[in-house]
Amino acid sequence: MKHTLRVGVLRGGPSNEYEVSLNSGSAVLSALRENRSGKYLVRDIFIDRNGNWHIDGFAVEPHDIAGKIDVAFNALHGNYGEDGKIQSLFETYGIPFTGSGSLASAVGMNKVLTKKAMSAQGIKSPYTREFPASEFIEDQKGTAQWLFETFIMPAVVKPATGGSAIGISIVRNKADWLPALVNAADHSDSILIEEFIPGIEATCGVIEGFRGKDIYALPVIEIRPKAGFFDYDAKYNGMSEEIVPATFSQELKKEIESLAIEIHQMLSLRHYSRSDFIIHPRRGVYSLEVNTLPGLTSESLIPKALKAVGSDLSELVEHLIALALQ
Repeated sequence: MKHTLRVGVLRGGPSNEYEVSLNSGSAVLSALRENRSGKYLVRDIFIDRNGNWHIDGFAVEPHDIAGKIDVAFNALHGNYGEDGKIQSLFETYGIPFTGSGSLASAVGMNKVLTKKAMSAQGIKSPYTREFPASEFIEDQKGTAQWLFETFIMPAVVKPATGGSAIGISIVRNKADWLPALVNAADHSDSILIEEFIPGIEATCGVIEGFRGKDIYALPVIEIRPKAGFFDYDAKYNGMSEEIVPATFSQELKKEIESLAIEIHQMLSLRHYSRSDFIIHPRRGVYSLEVNTLPGLTSESLIPKALKAVGSDLSELVEHLIALALQ
């Protein structure tokens, strides 16, 4: 007798990316429920902002999911969902899950560790200075003054962990330092100060075992924010133009695709990922960060890249579930 696969889709969570996760999870749920093969029994696993778990609307404890699903589709973004914590729970209970394992997730979520790994491989990334948010909190004005005097501007201030461009600011003058540091400290225990690289932003997603390739690079996407930089509003509120495929030369697109594959392999990521870049007109391609659990909302970049190659979210979701079960 054919077994109906019980797929639990995790969404929500206690991070700042709660809304994005709800939307990614909803898109995955819709893709699975539209499947008419009868192959899947879909379970909606909602985690609220306080960390309380629910399956199909009923309150449960995290360990309860072990007997209720065969595979977990992880659509949790940000802390808890991408930093290795939820992955450790899956690993403890022997539940197959989509996305990277606990260790690779923890490294990929930490921008400092990712940058160190890139540097060791000779991959260019912007110069960065890191310090604990507690040091800034102890002496906010003094820290802002010190950075104004010692770090070239413009500069990028960002939390050491997190995604969706939450907590990121560009500092262009002395008055910008204090609010930028406060913003970053609100979202992480560690703050990064990064050199600002002017240029065109780009991103490239990769998928394992897709279309006959060990690692398939999706088309490079060229990102042109309508104002400022590719922040939260630009990502999710239609404040940017995403060109798929990018208008870059074939040589440049191949370089970015190769870098995205190299970063995925270097960090021992699993199933899929998306890497972000900036292209300086003279200094070339700089790697900014990697997304171990890319967004899957209607405004997200992976679905747009899939559409450009004649695929869609339904195909990706089924493919990722198959990878998890392997």
